[in-house]
Amino acid sequence: MIASVCGLVCDIAPTAVVIEVGGVGLKILCAPGTAAALRLGETARLETHLAVRDDAFVLYGFLTAADREAFILVQTAAGVGPKLALAILSVLDAAELGRALAQEDLIALSRVPGVGKKVAQRLVLELKDKASRLAAAGAGDEAATPAPDSWREQVAAGLVGLGYSARDAERAVIAVADLNAADPPPPVAEVMRAALKHLAK
Repeated sequence: MIASVCGLVCDIAPTAVVIEVGGVGLKILCAPGTAAALRLGETARLETHLAVRDDAFVLYGFLTAADREAFILVQTAAGVGPKLALAILSVLDAAELGRALAQEDLIALSRVPGVGKKVAQRLVLELKDKASRLAAAGAGDEAATPAPDSWREQVAAGLVGLGYSARDAERAVIAVADLNAADPPPPVAEVMRAALKHLAK
């Protein structure tokens, strides 16, 4: 098991990054908010989960250990694979997911692309008993904050990477601009989640 990776960020795509460790570039799949929080040429550390499939070894990365544990947990629900698990964590962090499950908040869960009412109900039914572990998991975790002028393009690129049009992405960025005016500004992942929630309305 590869629990974490720390190294130089060599490449950033909307849903993947490449981090060089000991001369080897590791491709790590991640949520758009995670990718947007990293900077090319800087050292970064991601919590990781290695999935072993018949045809590939796939490494997934997260800003916090809590999000990694949530990623693993939601896949214990029937019909939830890595792609949907990443989509869930693009909209809800571990603590928010825990609260949504505990409170049976189907509306919050249904904001996730690919999660309709039936899937949301199944998540609540199968994971509600484990929700308290998720709700407390985010305590003490810190996420990267955006540079003052770079968050707009990072969030927009992440949204386009999820399949939204450039026009919709720009509309969402404008809608959440007030968030980044706060002092200090929130983490990029939080801004990304707010943009996704706006698009899901």
